[in-house]
Amino acid sequence: MKKATAVLITAAGLLAGCVTSDVPSDAGTGYAPADSATAIAEEAFIYTFPILESYKMMFAQAVSDDTGVPFNAVVHNTSLLGPDYTLIVRPNNDTLYSAAWLDLRAEPMVLAVPAVPPERYYSFQMIDLLTHNFGYVGSRATGTEAGHYLIAGPRWQGRSPDDIDGVFRAMSDFVLALGRTEVFGAGDIANVAAIQQGYALTPLSEFAGTTAPAAAPALQLDPYDPSVARSAGFVDYVNALLPYIQPDPSESVLWDRFAAIGIGDANLQADTFLPDTLAAIDTGVAAAVRAIEAESGELGREENGWDLTADAFGTSEAMLGRPLTRAAAAYFGLFGNTLEEAYYPTGTVDGDGELLDGSRHDYVLHFEAADLPPANAFWSLSMYRLPEMWFMHNPIDRYRIGNRTEGLRYGDDGSLRVYIQRESPGADRESNWLPAEDGPFDVTLRIYWPDPEALDPLYVPPPIRKSD
Repeated sequence: MKKATAVLITAAGLLAGCVTSDVPSDAGTGYAPADSATAIAEEAFIYTFPILESYKMMFAQAVSDDTGVPFNAVVHNTSLLGPDYTLIVRPNNDTLYSAAWLDLRAEPMVLAVPAVPPERYYSFQMIDLLTHNFGYVGSRATGTEAGHYLIAGPRWQGRSPDDIDGVFRAMSDFVLALGRTEVFGAGDIANVAAIQQGYALTPLSEFAGTTAPAAAPALQLDPYDPSVARSAGFVDYVNALLPYIQPDPSESVLWDRFAAIGIGDANLQADTFLPDTLAAIDTGVAAAVRAIEAESGELGREENGWDLTADAFGTSEAMLGRPLTRAAAAYFGLFGNTLEEAYYPTGTVDGDGELLDGSRHDYVLHFEAADLPPANAFWSLSMYRLPEMWFMHNPIDRYRIGNRTEGLRYGDDGSLRVYIQRESPGADRESNWLPAEDGPFDVTLRIYWPDPEALDPLYVPPPIRKSD
């Protein structure tokens, strides 16, 4: 890739069949004028931001020489995440992760999963570079029997073998397969590890016993640099990744418009740019970042003190025509689940509308029997210290509480009270205690495989009340 200052502004169309952009250009240069470039850059950055964020993770986890993890190999977490884990915000303490970055350029890959006990939730979420959730394998989507699932890139034209249980088609040649396997407690980790060993990836030719195609060429991709990615240099990253993406044909008019700031031109020239236009692109990128950050706070609605987000992640069909939502979702929680798979209300204030603060108050979350979280698999509640959004050390090493928590006590009428506070609520209540930060915090309620009837209208948890 060229440096950011090497951006050549061109009106060439990106996709076969695209018409030439009708954006006016500076006479004789091929550049969009500065006033047009700012607006186009803002729109283009919003659309491509999820691609950039996906690439950031793919480079760190599979491309960089420092990873030691090749494409098309499943890697596993072998311990539950706790307060010492600070790589990502809002980690979960419910499942062990399994993950693989797939390179589908040469041929599809086949994901094998073993039989999983029906009482144990598991899933594999398939995510393309545009952050579309284009498929699921697991308890909800495909059941808990053993199976083989073919994952193909956008240009594959082959035939699926008869013993394949499902086929998933991505809009990009690179895909993240992200697995989650439920853990019932620390003593259950060995059982989960045995299940994880049954997750495997095999090239289609090997699975079918046919001749392997020629290997894809070695990748020539530059390291992700956040200062470049949030400047006019984002064009260079996008251009390097476009050969591996096949966008929805209905959005070709967008790509034709983006071409006016160099997106789609694989032959940028360092000496053919206009400084004013380059500065205008930087201005557009800055405006796009502000718009994405603002939208990330508007993804859902607030009710009973909970932020409720319903449709920020999904298939390409569900996200079509919603680039700002897709960008804001990637900013807020990259690779989030589709609502049908998991629903994550976040409690930020108490029933009086005041921010949650364990140094000032004790709290209780009371569920009537009819209002318990509507999970087909399981639900859990986790507390995160602010502003870091990480777990905190606590005297009972409890980082989530839910319907799988051993010893959880319900009322005689089936109701449930969860005590969210800094100090123990007393020995007779500790079974229902979620230790809180000695300061500001919020809580996330995770509902895995929510009951479809609870999604329309959307389930609203009861308010968190002060109890002191």
